[in-house]
Amino acid sequence: MPDYKSCLANPQWGGRFAGGPADIMRDINASIGFDQRLWRQDIRGSLAHAKMLAHVGILSPEDAKAIEDGLNAIATDIAEGRFEFSAALEDIHMNIEALLSEKIGEAGKRLHTARSRNDQVATDFRLWTRDAIDGLSAQVSSLMRALAQRAREHAATPMPGFTHLQVAQPITFGHHLLAYVEMLARDKGRLEDARARLNECPLGSAALAGTSFPIDREMTARALGFDRPTRNSLDAVSDRDFALEYLSALNLLAMHLSRLAEEIVIWCSAPFQFVTLSDAFTTGSSIMPQKRNPDAAELIRAKIGRISGDYLSLLMVMKGLPLAYAKDSQEDKEPVFDATEAATLSLAAMEGMIHDLRAAPEAMRHYAAAGFSTATDLADWLVRALKLPFRTAHHITGQLVSIAERKKLDLAELSLAEMQDVAPEIHEGVFGVLTVESSLASRRSFGGTAPENVAREAQRWCDILGEE
Repeated sequence: MPDYKSCLANPQWGGRFAGGPADIMRDINASIGFDQRLWRQDIRGSLAHAKMLAHVGILSPEDAKAIEDGLNAIATDIAEGRFEFSAALEDIHMNIEALLSEKIGEAGKRLHTARSRNDQVATDFRLWTRDAIDGLSAQVSSLMRALAQRAREHAATPMPGFTHLQVAQPITFGHHLLAYVEMLARDKGRLEDARARLNECPLGSAALAGTSFPIDREMTARALGFDRPTRNSLDAVSDRDFALEYLSALNLLAMHLSRLAEEIVIWCSAPFQFVTLSDAFTTGSSIMPQKRNPDAAELIRAKIGRISGDYLSLLMVMKGLPLAYAKDSQEDKEPVFDATEAATLSLAAMEGMIHDLRAAPEAMRHYAAAGFSTATDLADWLVRALKLPFRTAHHITGQLVSIAERKKLDLAELSLAEMQDVAPEIHEGVFGVLTVESSLASRRSFGGTAPENVAREAQRWCDILGEE
């Protein structure tokens, strides 16, 4: 009869299988190459499980103490690089359990009582995803803080607001940056929502049907920081909605980062040159010595492709799986790990660029005045001052824009007589609304771009997020 370790070394472990697997089966079946990063969560779950087993009398206090000491010793070995992971032992769970039994003997073999690898991995993966969400939420907050602080700095800095990438109306640079604070706030909210939904503990669901042992699942859930145990053992071991919801939230986060990255690329380019980045976040050209390429922004822009692909990869894995567990679910971790790494790096790089970039207010102000950007202000003035219907005011403004364009003038450069040829009621007061600064100052509606609004909103976010 094979000993315990040889049983564990067989990927079809247990007495049912007399022969070993083919090499290709061992290769396709092993997950230790990527799931070893779950070691902290696996040991944490095992410690909670052992403590619960002792509490209900399934483990003796002596065995529970030996298991606790053994798992803590293994954690130290892994953290200090002394643990050799074995593909023959298939996954992180069997690697740790085998070494535990080697270290402490029979007590280690009792740890797996009242659990299965199915509920074990579901628990580990939820713990890992929860930790990842906490880390990314902190990064999102830090990026929001950086944007809010730069927005406060540039609350009154004019820049062109675009629609269709055409100059539309003057806005402030601070207002533009605060738009991304709003997007990131929604991203943070989605991550927190996903965390709240995943925070149920599968441990104790066993393979799929629960267990006959008198376990205390509430105790285990509390020990691991979960709100409650899962209510259905079939769903608990097969559910990966939490991972998909997490990846979905990362998709939207990455899309927002990509949009901001694209804007930075545009702002750095000629003829705009609204901002510059230092050598820390740019690269040169192998042939053109004058080039300063915003490669950090371009690489962030590309990360959405990876993260979106990771989401679709897991969605395709899960779409055809009947209850309960199937080995297909082993393919759940690599997309989540990859997307997390991409999002973590992108957030760090974006925050670095926001701190690093230097605005060019003169260039921004020049383009804020271009393209008849105060035409809407003129139409609004015609409504307010002359009591014209807005559609009539819109038509008159369009005629004046056409005249100015033909004469290669700005609206403010038209004479009063030229304006009165189109609308005799127009008077000198019109010139008070045709500058960039007057346009900005007038946009005082809630959420508008008036500098006083922007300064107040930037400070509000700084107060919420805290100063560095």
